[in-house]
Amino acid sequence: MSGSHIRHVLSELEANLRKELGHLLALHQLSIDHQTLSLSILIDQMTAAKLCDEPLFLQLTQLDAAICQLDIGLYGLCADCEAEIEPNRLNENPLEQRCAQCAADYVHEHRHELRLSH
Repeated sequence: MSGSHIRHVLSELEANLRKELGHLLALHQLSIDHQTLSLSILIDQMTAAKLCDEPLFLQLTQLDAAICQLDIGLYGLCADCEAEIEPNRLNENPLEQRCAQCAADYVHEHRHELRLSH
């Protein structure tokens, strides 16, 4: 996948997440400029509004990380071992941060924390 194609996919995903964020903010009766603020500021605003437990918060932080990785030439590399993330994993989820092995290790190491959060 080319850098421009990845950037296009991430841009479309960002537009969709911003729409979802608009609905979430309306539901919580919050007025945050979700259309023009940068992702990092949106993430800060969501943190201040105590919306960190929302699944959308995690998606926005992953999107911000993916865009930053793309900008510095590290997109598609595992955050843990720095090996290339399998293309099928990135096709399924362009925000993926770990290769299959590191993702399995992460789930195994954090399963107690994951159980507590559900």
